[in-house]
Amino acid sequence: MTIIPRIAAIAGFGLMGLTAPGAQAQEFIAIGTAGQTGVYYVVGQSLCQLVNRESAENGFKCTAPATGGSIANLNGIRAGDLDFGIVQSDWQFHALNGTSTFADSGPNEELRSVLSAHADVVTILARVDADIETMQDLRGKRVNIGNPGSGSRATAEVLLDAIGIKVSELALASELKSAEQSAALCDNKVDAIMFSAGHPVGNITEATVSCDTVFLQVDGPEVDKLVDETVFYSKATIPAGLYKGQPDEIQSYGPLATLVTSANTSDDAVYAVVKALFDNFDRFKGLHPAFANLKEEDMISNGIIAPLHEGAIRYYKERGWM
Repeated sequence: MTIIPRIAAIAGFGLMGLTAPGAQAQEFIAIGTAGQTGVYYVVGQSLCQLVNRESAENGFKCTAPATGGSIANLNGIRAGDLDFGIVQSDWQFHALNGTSTFADSGPNEELRSVLSAHADVVTILARVDADIETMQDLRGKRVNIGNPGSGSRATAEVLLDAIGIKVSELALASELKSAEQSAALCDNKVDAIMFSAGHPVGNITEATVSCDTVFLQVDGPEVDKLVDETVFYSKATIPAGLYKGQPDEIQSYGPLATLVTSANTSDDAVYAVVKALFDNFDRFKGLHPAFANLKEEDMISNGIIAPLHEGAIRYYKERGWM
């Protein structure tokens, strides 16, 4: 999916910003998110809300357009179409090192970390009548693996490969975006959906209340190996009872959601974003249930794979965190 470029307002005004008599010139910054029903979109919108509340002081106006997801955001940052992007920590790693999906484009040595947020739990939800009880039962079924450009799609392909299922062995490898997959599941257009997200998340809630569904346990020796052999995956769970028809805790794993930028992004822009978040940390945590248990010390250390941006370092040192 093509990155949404700077929205018309940004294109119209350019990076010179708006200037009014007696007002500080304002620079626009764009944060790439993902689909509008996902938590990444909430993260981006929440960050921009906090930045924009203080725009008279910090000099920045923030927008957070919906995009294709992690891979699209990383490509957008590299191309200069986005200033920041919310990305899974596994694809942050691959973009930095020029591996996996980024092998052809090579390492992005300009990639910089800003902070991390919630865990993205690899989630597999199936129709009850699809006769899918384990991950191996996905073979020969119609499965939505996600839209090209999303980290969720790329992570689904990694998991399928790890458990020995080729994408070609699926009866259908659907490429619907996150906003479309719940309706497809309940309209019997697919048998299961694979999706990585912070929980609770709207599209999974929608599916569980609209039709009879079952969560698969995402565990076993293959998952253990993925976690043990990488620096970006860790075990994770979906708490029991979080969704309708989900009485048991779901075992899984996943990366962290991380905010990244480029070394070419100004120190002042990065400083403004982290200051807006951490100066209003309780407000931020109240903007979505997935943020409720975030801890400042974890957000500036966990999932930080690319070097920290100097603008973030400046704020963290001011707070005595570094």
